[in-house]
Amino acid sequence: MASATSAMNHNPPISRTHQLHTLLVAKPVRLQSEQAFPTSPRIRCSVSSDSLLDLATSTSPAPCREEAATASKTTGPNWNLLQRFAAAALDTIEEAFISNVLERPRPLPKTADPAVQISGNFAPVGEQAPWRNLTVQGRIPPFIDGVYVRNGANPLFEPVAGHHLFDGDGMVHAVHLRNGTAAYACRYTETERFRQERAIGKPVFPKAIGELHGHSGIARLLLFYARSLCGLVDGSRGIGVANAGLIYFDDRLLAMSEDDIPYHVRITPSGDLETVERFDFHGQLRSSMIAHPKLDPVSRELFALSYDVINKPYLKYFYFCPDGSKSADVEIPLDQPTMMHDFAITDNYVVVPDQQVVFKLQEMIRGGTPVIFDRAKTARFGVLPKYAADASEMRWVDVPDSFCFHLWNAWEELATGEVVVIGSCMTPPDSVFNEREESLKSVLSEIRLDLKSGKSTHHPILSPADQLNLEAGMVNRKMMGRKTRYAYLAIAEPWPKVSGFAKVDLSTGEIKKFIYGDSRFGGEPYFVPKETDSSGEDDGYVLSFVHNEKTTKSELLVVSAADMQLQAAVRMPSRVPYGFHGTFVSSRDLVTQA
Repeated sequence: MASATSAMNHNPPISRTHQLHTLLVAKPVRLQSEQAFPTSPRIRCSVSSDSLLDLATSTSPAPCREEAATASKTTGPNWNLLQRFAAAALDTIEEAFISNVLERPRPLPKTADPAVQISGNFAPVGEQAPWRNLTVQGRIPPFIDGVYVRNGANPLFEPVAGHHLFDGDGMVHAVHLRNGTAAYACRYTETERFRQERAIGKPVFPKAIGELHGHSGIARLLLFYARSLCGLVDGSRGIGVANAGLIYFDDRLLAMSEDDIPYHVRITPSGDLETVERFDFHGQLRSSMIAHPKLDPVSRELFALSYDVINKPYLKYFYFCPDGSKSADVEIPLDQPTMMHDFAITDNYVVVPDQQVVFKLQEMIRGGTPVIFDRAKTARFGVLPKYAADASEMRWVDVPDSFCFHLWNAWEELATGEVVVIGSCMTPPDSVFNEREESLKSVLSEIRLDLKSGKSTHHPILSPADQLNLEAGMVNRKMMGRKTRYAYLAIAEPWPKVSGFAKVDLSTGEIKKFIYGDSRFGGEPYFVPKETDSSGEDDGYVLSFVHNEKTTKSELLVVSAADMQLQAAVRMPSRVPYGFHGTFVSSRDLVTQA
């Protein structure tokens, strides 16, 4: 992400025009923001290929033709006459009562104001069909052979009410790298929510963070239920946006957000992206899955959590074998539903944070937000054997004042019996979701959990003089769950933008920075390791999208992780917005892609 906790303070406002359906036909919303929404034509390249990564060697772009944008290609919903009358009536209620009575009198907080959340390079873009032979300055290391994919939020329609960056429809940006050449494409992940809203021509699903506040949030929930009863929308097929995480597992690229199950996105032979299906692992996954599952580099098993904000059990743990078969759920008892955006694994354990950002839906009745910072709660971490039959084997250790939105790694210290957790601790904990006067800080921290005594220690890794907001990043994933020396993390300054990335020595606190330059900002740094067994931990390259806010041009940078020197810059054919998390799929893996 530009950071996944971003978009708090931007400038140019965008229009909040809201257009009703006519009595008989649901028309697309007319978007009046010149820069924010993908109304310009998208580009379709005429060149195709039968190979998985057949990037041509010439230096000029392939011939292309324009075609209509996604929204304008879509026909309206297949409603009968009564449904069309119901749609028009409910649209009138939305406009006359919810928008003009409940919402208009009160100003939006920055964390739900579209003029803040999706302005500048946080604004959405149109889809881009494969564009080959991109200009490359420098040299792309030949061992980088595959596809770098990065997820992000990219709302199809202009918001009709509050909107948080996390609410946008998922879009995957893909850069194909092979033999020193590069190609680019970006496509929406066509979730069930996306497809229904595209057909209707406006946003109709509630936005969990931007809209569900106070009485107007309750009204929008009731409006959604009314539309569901009339058969105008169907939430039973999924409500998620699939905009946060990406992982390649079971021969599939999976796009994820924690409000749904994953979506299978296929990388086509021509270099395009297509949504295959909402993937429930062949009927095995019956609940949502968080966007940060962990792939064990040794066992090749995928470990995951699922949390529920309404019904008990509020938290479940499970894993998948390399062949995609799923374990039984382990229900983890919690007193209240809790934000569980991330967790960690070690060689033998899963490490689960039970922190102070919780869900209290009853706060909406009192006019507040359902996502709150519970000051009376003590944060704790649970350590559970990976193959535990139930939660009775969980050992909880209190770690006060330690809200980690992301955890970068964890491992076992055999000499001391401790579990070491590396994460970025945020204060105030809920400032990603709720407007706060104090500025957000994200401190890279080491947390030690003593499983014998049940006590913990917690300290910053950087010295006070070197302290930076470090958010969004990773360690060498070949060493996930094992002791690592280095982490590569986004420098989220000036908050919420990312001005560079840091390579941090986790044992000494030494930090080396790669700064993008004047008016240049990026997102999550992604480390691609060399595949040889003899390579060192930092033997590889860091990939990161970077955008120049003066020229409005975007690039993909390739930086040597060992010496933090720029190796290559790939010029993108169109603007790439700040986004969330990514992964790298090798050409070898693509051969067996489902």
